[in-house]
Amino acid sequence: MASPHQEPKPGDLIEIFRLGYEHWALYIGDGYVIHLAPPRHRKPKLSFFLGSNGKQHLQRVWLGEYPGAGSSSVFSVLSNSAEVKRERLEDVVGGCCYRVNNSLDHEYQPRPVEVIISSAKEMVGQKMKYSIVSRNCEHFVTQLRYGKSRCKQVEKAKVEVGVATALGILVVAGCSFAIRRYQKKATA
Repeated sequence: MASPHQEPKPGDLIEIFRLGYEHWALYIGDGYVIHLAPPRHRKPKLSFFLGSNGKQHLQRVWLGEYPGAGSSSVFSVLSNSAEVKRERLEDVVGGCCYRVNNSLDHEYQPRPVEVIISSAKEMVGQKMKYSIVSRNCEHFVTQLRYGKSRCKQVEKAKVEVGVATALGILVVAGCSFAIRRYQKKATA
């Protein structure tokens, strides 16, 4: 959970640490956030479960677009659409850790809080195109706060892929050089 000194204020960006990725939301006050998440089905799924008395019970379950996809799930990458949702911060966080992360404040001037919040509230319920590399939850909240869409997760991944590619090229070049050198010695 968040540290006591990291209590969010309206307009703050919330970074939620999930297994393998970070989910992002915008704090709007009174314990609520607005975020981009997988859309819900229009119809509930029927599910059976065993009660404590050993009898089967039938219940309706509202799922995300994919089985196992919660309100903010890694399963959202399987979709090309998302929905803007207003939900309680504690529900979106679940049992994960989170922090206030306005790290782009040193690069961009945040928009006025009233503008950030009203813009976010106007979008609640809207369906949007989703792309893990260009239109994800981090892009969404940075657009609201700064008027500029950024995703440090994607930027970091691009750098890591570039470094891995460069290292791969160096390894191949090094092996190629070593093989040629060996071949020259063998024929001499």
